[in-house]
Amino acid sequence: MTAAIGRRFEPSRRPRWAAALCAAVAAALALTAQPATAAPPDAGTRGAAARDAAARDAAARNTDAAQGPVGRAFSRAAAEFDVPRDLLVAVGYGETHLDDHDGEPSHAGGYGVMHLVSVPGNRVLERAARATGETVSELKHDTAANIRGGAAVLRAHADAAGLDASDRDRPGAWYPAVVRYGGATEDRTARLYADTVYEIMAEGVLARLDGDELLHTRARRTEPERGRYEDVPEGFGGEAAGEGEVGAQSTDYPAALWNPAYSGNYTVGRTSAINKVVVHVTQGSYAGAISWFQNPSAQVSAHYVIRSSDGQITQSVRNKDTAWHARSANSSSLGIEHEGYVTNPSWFTDAMYRASAALTRHLCDQYGIPKDRLHILGHNELPDNDHTDPGQYWDWAYYMKLVRGDGNVSDKTFTTWGSGVNVRSAPTTTSTAVASLAGPTTVRVRCQVRGQLVTYQGYSNDAWAYLPDYGGYISNIFVNTPESWLPGVPTC
Repeated sequence: MTAAIGRRFEPSRRPRWAAALCAAVAAALALTAQPATAAPPDAGTRGAAARDAAARDAAARNTDAAQGPVGRAFSRAAAEFDVPRDLLVAVGYGETHLDDHDGEPSHAGGYGVMHLVSVPGNRVLERAARATGETVSELKHDTAANIRGGAAVLRAHADAAGLDASDRDRPGAWYPAVVRYGGATEDRTARLYADTVYEIMAEGVLARLDGDELLHTRARRTEPERGRYEDVPEGFGGEAAGEGEVGAQSTDYPAALWNPAYSGNYTVGRTSAINKVVVHVTQGSYAGAISWFQNPSAQVSAHYVIRSSDGQITQSVRNKDTAWHARSANSSSLGIEHEGYVTNPSWFTDAMYRASAALTRHLCDQYGIPKDRLHILGHNELPDNDHTDPGQYWDWAYYMKLVRGDGNVSDKTFTTWGSGVNVRSAPTTTSTAVASLAGPTTVRVRCQVRGQLVTYQGYSNDAWAYLPDYGGYISNIFVNTPESWLPGVPTC
């Protein structure tokens, strides 16, 4: 699996992000034989910007000969099909953060780092196979073949748009080809997709991949030649719109944009009262999820989609209507999709957490939903579902703190282990199970008590942790810490 640390270098509250960034900088310095120096004591707030610049400059000095296998694959595919390399990388980064997901398809049926889609009405994967001579299996599972397939499809779109050799030398001229690559059926979604690619090019990419490969593109401000899309309003805001029109801020949540799903992908009205919020991960890009909900073959939708980079929110289904996102829980829930993939934490930015938490808090207040983990649930926690999102990298403790907005600093955060761990109403295994932890996750612990002795897999412990977000207890055996009595946690 190819993993990327991301192109933006905002200081992160999460240590693993900081560690990944430092590793990327160190790798870049090692490649160029540059000494690593500390920032001067008076750097102040300039420190983060200086580190960002150092990382980019160091990586930029890397020669083609020192490229890793993914970098070489992009260079070779770009040369073979006469596609600007930075554009090709930006398309892949916008789709997947250059993560191949072990050949597994996205929510929209896309494969590999270039997200080659294979769904009814949009057979990009098969088109790539015809253009390159690669097999479908190779395009799904081999990263170099997948990148080559993406380049071939982009070139075919450029040819269809009438680009000649001189046009192909101008990255801005590729805008209509990028639009077609995105496969959106609605003009505003198409512009959103292409504009995102050009924004990525403008910022540059610095991604750490498997094998400590560091892939870099310089920041490259390019004026996109939008053609007819220049007259398409940017985003989804604008004049007041009717119930089914694109072009208005959401009437349910003013901070959101409105771009409706296909009418056959949700049910008008509800059969149950709204009593829960469901957290999803798109397994794809922001624009791709919005576009997928507009595809008649999708048979799926969610009420809201949130962008990773800046927390932008688009509403696709009105709150009063039933989105198709959680099977048996559809009629009683509101679904929020978050851009990204469950296996790659680089998508889960602070901007996304904060935007989502503000939305969830608003929905809970509007519909009288308790702000706890019995009513704010992951897709994986619902009955009659086989999904794993939002996955182990979703920081539930931090998210719930933002949702509540209570700033309670006395509670401690821990990770759990095991699956199907019951949260009990009292510190005993015979008391009522009020919830179940589907898999490893982060939890907020308020206090701990001595209760029933629990023995599991050779371990015994009589300590139980109280989880305020669930209103119940779990045995400390399932808290991922070597101590039987949790450090820094008071007695209940």
